[in-house]
Amino acid sequence: MSTTIYSLSSVSSFSLRPRSTCSNLKFTCAIAVEAGAASARSLQAGRYIKAVCFSSSVESTETQQEEEQIQDSQPEIKAFAVPRRQIMTALLSSYVFAQVDSLDTASALQSVGLREYIDTFDGYSFKYPKNWIQVRGANADIFFRDPFILDENLSLELSSPSSSFYKSIEDLGPPEVAGKNVLKQYLTEFMSTRLGVRREASILSTSSRIADDGKMYYQVEVNIKSYANNNELAVMPQDRVARLEWDRHYLSVLGVENNQLYVLRLQVPENVFAEEEKDLRQILDSFRVNKVIV
Repeated sequence: MSTTIYSLSSVSSFSLRPRSTCSNLKFTCAIAVEAGAASARSLQAGRYIKAVCFSSSVESTETQQEEEQIQDSQPEIKAFAVPRRQIMTALLSSYVFAQVDSLDTASALQSVGLREYIDTFDGYSFKYPKNWIQVRGANADIFFRDPFILDENLSLELSSPSSSFYKSIEDLGPPEVAGKNVLKQYLTEFMSTRLGVRREASILSTSSRIADDGKMYYQVEVNIKSYANNNELAVMPQDRVARLEWDRHYLSVLGVENNQLYVLRLQVPENVFAEEEKDLRQILDSFRVNKVIV
């Protein structure tokens, strides 16, 4: 049996080899562990991605099924086409009907016409628009007004028979003098106690005519404007600005019969007078005073 003797240097070098080998082994194991962990993480990520993809596909399938159910529950809409001839016929018919309606409206306005009012008790007559309404309780013997333009009206006033001394219209003097008295009467009636109110009046025309009954009538036309300050209590004059309240045209026809003075009065806004002048003058010309038989 042989015996081997190792030197110290040999032992030392031998003892160092296992340490290096262990270190390498530890390093290799660490790398393997890390690789395993990475593999595990990759596997987990893959499983998660697969799970997410599966969930998304399930949700997509469910959404598609819901949409199909909604489409199945909705009524089927079928496309249709309207022939051009039918469209043109419908448009033409609507246009024709609109024109007919407008013509009917215009005809209705033109066919209002005049109606005669006769008072045999007081002895007078005149014509007035058929669509005007009578207002009772007014300060006149008779009063009519337009149902739409409230400032347009017609009234008749007559003097008291017990205090009248009129024998003919000429007892009033010439038409110019009668016109001044008519204007004075208007201003007295429209007198206002409000502060800052101002009235401007002018006589537009006065005339006389003999009607088909052989009697003379006077006709007077007057314009009256009313102004009011927007700040009547202001101290400085420049702060009291006057504004136009109304602008009216008044037409009066005067006649005498039964020892009484009859005055037919028409009131109309100045901006309406030009449009209705023809009808208004027909009303004035229709006025008659008649003898009352007791």
